Amino acid sequence: MFKNYLKTSLRFLSKNKTYSFINIFGLALGTLCCVYIILYVTDQYSYDKYQKNPENIYRIISALDLAGDKHNNGTASPPIAPTMKKDFGEIIQYTRVVPTLGVSKHLLMYKEKSVYESDAVYADSTFFDIFTYHFIYGNPASALKEPFSLVLMKPLSAKLFGNADPTGKTISIENGYGKENFKITGVIDESLGKTHIKTNMFISMNSSGMGGYTYKSDQWAGNNYVYSYIKLRPDANAANLEKKLPAFLNKYGGAQIKEMGMHKELHLQPLLSIHTTAGVEHDMIKTVSSRFLYIMILIAVLIQVIACINFMNLSTARASKRAKEVGVRKVIGAGRYALVKQFLAESMLLSLIGILIALPLLMIAMPFLNQITEADIHLTLFRDYRLWLFLIALVLSTGLLAGSYPAFYLSAFQAIKVIKGNFSNEISAAGIRRSLVVFQFVLSIVLISSIIIIYSQLRYMENKDLGFDKKQKLIFNFYTSSAQDKMVALSNDLHTLPEVKGVAMTNYYLGQFVERDHGVYPPGGNMTTSIDAQNIFTEENFLKVNGIQLLSGRDFHLYDSGKVLINETLCRRLGLKPETAPGTMLYSEYKPDPVIVVQIAGVMKDFNYNSLHNEIKPLELEYRANKAWFDKMIVSVNSDNYKSVLSKIETIWRKNLANVPFEYQFQDDVVQKQYESETTLGNIINSFTLMAILISSLGLFGLASFSAEQRSKEIGIRKVLGASVSVIVQLLSKDFLKLVVVSIVIAIPIAWWAMNKWLQGFNYKVPISWWMFALAGLIAVFIAFFTVSFQAIKAAIANPTKSLKQD
Repeated sequence: MFKNYLKTSLRFLSKNKTYSFINIFGLALGTLCCVYIILYVTDQYSYDKYQKNPENIYRIISALDLAGDKHNNGTASPPIAPTMKKDFGEIIQYTRVVPTLGVSKHLLMYKEKSVYESDAVYADSTFFDIFTYHFIYGNPASALKEPFSLVLMKPLSAKLFGNADPTGKTISIENGYGKENFKITGVIDESLGKTHIKTNMFISMNSSGMGGYTYKSDQWAGNNYVYSYIKLRPDANAANLEKKLPAFLNKYGGAQIKEMGMHKELHLQPLLSIHTTAGVEHDMIKTVSSRFLYIMILIAVLIQVIACINFMNLSTARASKRAKEVGVRKVIGAGRYALVKQFLAESMLLSLIGILIALPLLMIAMPFLNQITEADIHLTLFRDYRLWLFLIALVLSTGLLAGSYPAFYLSAFQAIKVIKGNFSNEISAAGIRRSLVVFQFVLSIVLISSIIIIYSQLRYMENKDLGFDKKQKLIFNFYTSSAQDKMVALSNDLHTLPEVKGVAMTNYYLGQFVERDHGVYPPGGNMTTSIDAQNIFTEENFLKVNGIQLLSGRDFHLYDSGKVLINETLCRRLGLKPETAPGTMLYSEYKPDPVIVVQIAGVMKDFNYNSLHNEIKPLELEYRANKAWFDKMIVSVNSDNYKSVLSKIETIWRKNLANVPFEYQFQDDVVQKQYESETTLGNIINSFTLMAILISSLGLFGLASFSAEQRSKEIGIRKVLGASVSVIVQLLSKDFLKLVVVSIVIAIPIAWWAMNKWLQGFNYKVPISWWMFALAGLIAVFIAFFTVSFQAIKAAIANPTKSLKQD
């Protein structure tokens, strides 16, 4: 029986090549998109799944409220995790990870070899008790126990030592903290899986720098920079433990928190949700929203449904071609159930062929798709048996979805009627076909509208006046203390170049996330009424180089220690007026450290120094005469001939910093980098929209082809009676274009609602305008008209005598 079904299906497919191509190619494209999206979503949810008992590991996160400034940090204060381990029996172990704050790169030296490397963290000796890594060399139990111990990731180890075992060897690391020697105690890789912890090396916490500071810190309110993790007993309840945290925090940090005027809460975040939870500040790597992943899955399903709709429409449209076959089969004894099985087997076969074509296409397209999504998906995922189960389920579900309606529709024909040539059916197949075409184009128009609005928002952010000049600015980083010592000499030499307008030194450039913040208050206030302000150290050239405007007061002068410039937002939040604020003293107090006292020199006009996702926050620029605080340089140039300018700057660089790599960034690139997620989203929606449109157009092409074939005699008679080509094209196109117009009407409110929700994530956004939907509608009409008119023109210019001679 199966062999008979197979032969019949193959015979029908071979005799109807256009029909077969449209269905198979459409299903292949849909399956390619569907499988890749599922691989992408699976990859995003795979982070840290390989850890031992990951369901028992939690990160301690902090919800802070400082005078109305709310923060949801993925970090906590230094003593919280170890004290929780001491107080709560539910906790088996704790560990902490601390980034090298203020240091973006480190110079590693071993004998004659040296490399600059980013992403280093300090970690407690208990780190490998909680987190599982594959140790190529070394012992995880003791790797981070001794001070100045160092565990390297395999790629970094290969740069310095090749494939040799480096354990026991000593290397030097120089950065902004100074220069220290470290003993290598292990080499690890990420062969077990992906993790949210981004680093190239682990430094033992009980060393110097931020690790040593963290090891000794007893700050419970501030210093929320530590990634803190706990591992619970298998029988422990995380929700019940979290209920105990308010009393725990009040017991140890209540006095400090009250003194700072802060409200602080601690929460437990499951390890497996870290990478797929958006809205948590200070994550180590870029996270992805679970809502975005759900949207991706929805797109995958809808694209596959569009391909299935093509099959349904073409199968029912060509019912007359198979009606006599159905009638003959029924006359010789075939029951409806047997016919349903035959047609479902045919759709399953098409679905299987589609997947067999899609998989090699996916392998070819994988690098391109990874580039679009900025993912790192490997074909090794195909080793997972669950993926093959998914593919089998996809074949069955696609075959069932695509073939069910045609199977029941065709099998419902009455034998006597169809043999006599009467193909009418009680079910309105044409009405259902029209509804399915409308569904396809509603989805396409929604996606096209989304692309238009996303790219409009990106252009708006790119062109918006941020309040400072981001053009013709070069940024240089100085990663080591020895390089930082040469910054003043380099700055003096750069001023000799006619193309250089100005040079400023700082510890943060605009567009970079500012990690430093502290509470400040005017006379008569205290820390309970303080305003949390982000803090940048700089000197007298910063405002001029960046084109920042002053509202009142004056700019920094040379040797202006103890002076600050504040923005309008901080001025307003402090209860001051811009015209009278200059000269006002500001205070900040974090016991046991002494009170910090500074004086306002001037008030700056507000500018967007961070992403347009966020409102402008209070900002304070603090003058530092000691240039040792600076590790970044901003150079403003007056020439667009960057090749020539950079060549001259590099010559001066080599003179002052002969052994330091010449690396630079453009300020406008730094600003644009803040919107990588939106750019990636635009690229993803753009790519899969093209796929959806292509599949929909294939189906429309097939229906137009069939319509022209069915009406060939009518067209022949009209041409004999004098109808022009344009009249014939209009005759065949108008029904399809009416469906597209209906689709536009349905799609516009859906697209408006969806994109309005998306734009709510921005404090500064482009207004949604009527022309965006009009353009999407015109594009859809053009695509439909082009697709249909191709077949219509072909039918209109055909020789009418041929169609009229047919029986």
